[in-house]
Amino acid sequence: MSNLSERRYQVIKKWGKKLLDRLSRTFAEESLIGAEPVFDPSIFPWISEFETRWQEIRQELEGVLDTSDRLPSFHEISPDQKRISKGENWKIFPFYVFGVPHEGNCLKCPVTAELLSEVPELENAMFSILAPGYRIPPHKGPTNGLIRIHLGLVVPKDADRCRIRVGDREFGWEEGRCVVFDDYYEHEVWNDTDETRVVLFFDVDRPMDSKGRVLNKIMMAIMRHSSYVKAPLKNLQNMG
Repeated sequence: MSNLSERRYQVIKKWGKKLLDRLSRTFAEESLIGAEPVFDPSIFPWISEFETRWQEIRQELEGVLDTSDRLPSFHEISPDQKRISKGENWKIFPFYVFGVPHEGNCLKCPVTAELLSEVPELENAMFSILAPGYRIPPHKGPTNGLIRIHLGLVVPKDADRCRIRVGDREFGWEEGRCVVFDDYYEHEVWNDTDETRVVLFFDVDRPMDSKGRVLNKIMMAIMRHSSYVKAPLKNLQNMG
């Protein structure tokens, strides 16, 4: 990237962040579920189906983990994650990227893909595979227009040493249970065990009143035309 292009990119990024910060206040006001960092899973009734069928999802995951050495690291798909994803410590198996399905991966995991296809307003979904001893440093998602769900699939036996902090809340994962949170709050993850942690990680649109929904759809449409989304989609296509 030339110096001029880099400066233009930084200016666009700066003003884009200001716009997102302003929108975040509106989304919090329009939210139908409040604006806390962590939510009770019952806010999404469809979560119960994932928890009921989690062992089927885990069975499909086991086939994926058999070839984990060939899976991409998060930053190889999404270059914006390079600050928090290092080496081969955080690998992913994507199903959806901002609403666009990865057909090949969905075909490999038909039960998981079927369940995800029924999720209202689904944006992103992947198996998120965290290596032993790795820590994801504090960071924030780009918008509170999305709500994040983690379904625990493989949780280290020493669960107290494998945790997540979202805002001022700290908690862990349980196999077969979902945790729901707003990743616009600063959050960090640590796996201080000698075992791998895997969750089914997905993002959905925040439930909001009509003004918030309209603004969120406009914002997501703009994001889909940005490098933040286009780069991951291109990288996925190149990786097959």
